[in-house]
Amino acid sequence: MLYQPAIMALYLSRQNVLLKDFKPFALGLTERIKQLAKEAALAAARPVQYLTSARQSKEELARSIARRDRVKTGLIAVFSAVEPCTSYTVRGNRETKKLELVLQPSRCTHLYHYFMHPQIGLMHVRVQTWFPFSVDVCLNGREWLAGQMDRAGLGYEQRGNCFVRLSDPARAQALCDQQLKTDWPKMLDAMLDLAHPLHTKLGQPIGQRYYWTASETEFATDVLFRNPDELAALYPQWLHHGMRTFASADVLRFLGRPRPAGFQGDIATTLKRRPEGVRLKHWVNGNSLKMYDKEGRLLRVETTINQPREFRVYRASELSPDGKNKWLRMRSGVSDLHRRAEVSRAANARYLSALASVTDKTPMHQAVVPACRTLTVAGQRYRALNPWAEDGALFEVISRGEFALNGFRNRDLRQALFAPTTDPTKRHRQSAAVTRKLALLRAHGLIKKVTGTHRWMLTESGRRIVSALLAARNADIDQLTQLAA
Repeated sequence: MLYQPAIMALYLSRQNVLLKDFKPFALGLTERIKQLAKEAALAAARPVQYLTSARQSKEELARSIARRDRVKTGLIAVFSAVEPCTSYTVRGNRETKKLELVLQPSRCTHLYHYFMHPQIGLMHVRVQTWFPFSVDVCLNGREWLAGQMDRAGLGYEQRGNCFVRLSDPARAQALCDQQLKTDWPKMLDAMLDLAHPLHTKLGQPIGQRYYWTASETEFATDVLFRNPDELAALYPQWLHHGMRTFASADVLRFLGRPRPAGFQGDIATTLKRRPEGVRLKHWVNGNSLKMYDKEGRLLRVETTINQPREFRVYRASELSPDGKNKWLRMRSGVSDLHRRAEVSRAANARYLSALASVTDKTPMHQAVVPACRTLTVAGQRYRALNPWAEDGALFEVISRGEFALNGFRNRDLRQALFAPTTDPTKRHRQSAAVTRKLALLRAHGLIKKVTGTHRWMLTESGRRIVSALLAARNADIDQLTQLAA
């Protein structure tokens, strides 16, 4: 709450601190935070080190100290560094002739508390030592998974931030999925007590605690190759395909979003050669999808979310927590972390499916012919699908990006396929026509119902079939002639 200047002014008022006395008041708290950190490190016999260069890797330094001192659990070290931040200062207003409290970009000392957590593994808590005293907790799901596999007795080989061998991949995935069931506030509050014991006193004047948000999440899907030569042969094709084929609209589709008319957002694709491999990255309004090879054996596709409001969550409104669920904007708070994982996993899967099409040698007729034949389901006969005539527009609609994550409703298809009308009879007929189309698509296995809702989504096979049919439908004669040749 202290990031809101009005609340900060109330805070100072309740502390009986005048604006002219803000600096000495803040300095007193800053020195107290630093002193408590030194006392905690001294009590644990751990070092406190000031870092003069921002280029020095704090994580590597922490690992080195942990190996040297054989730290298995608890505090490893406390590092201090002067870094950019957003903080408060007091300055005079020439027009009003009064002092003002201003929140602006600045620099101050930050304390990095590195721990070897018994559950998470290596992680750190970063404490800003000036108002509003923000706290960042950084943890790595693979570090966490390594500890889980150790406790479960699973064999693995870890290189850097990836696993190049797993004795039981399915069991490892199940352990990784358990991480999302964590009581995040409880775990993070415990880390806050260790790294920032003054937090209770800081929040007391306005009756507030720290509110945990996910400022950035990275969710990766790793595809491990048994033979490194196979990855080496395929990866250049994927890089070329990603640079040439994945246009802006495609990136939005992977992230489950439409491209609105007149879209002016930030979209970019970059190719960068890094020590661990070549990385292809797509940016969309602060969120990104990237692909890179690691350790010569692993293909990684990763979704990074910095702007969660770009996505939707099926939940109740904060204004009516006991009301009906509906699709609302994703929140920054940790309560929506599970949804972030769903969104990211789905984005990764769509990207990998698109890459798979590059090397898919299955003749098109084998993939789509079943959908282009009549069939009978539960005694009901359904006609064949025809993408070149009556079903082409339907396929275009159901493959839109905005329906990739949340699905589509009868109303969505009706609005896209028919002209708007205020006549209730016409609306009823349009709705009935869409219902028949949905039944047809379901009978052919192209769509499935989203449990507990009136929404439908493409199945995995349905997405492949629809994508293939649309590609053929939109290809020109020269393209088809070249492929036939």
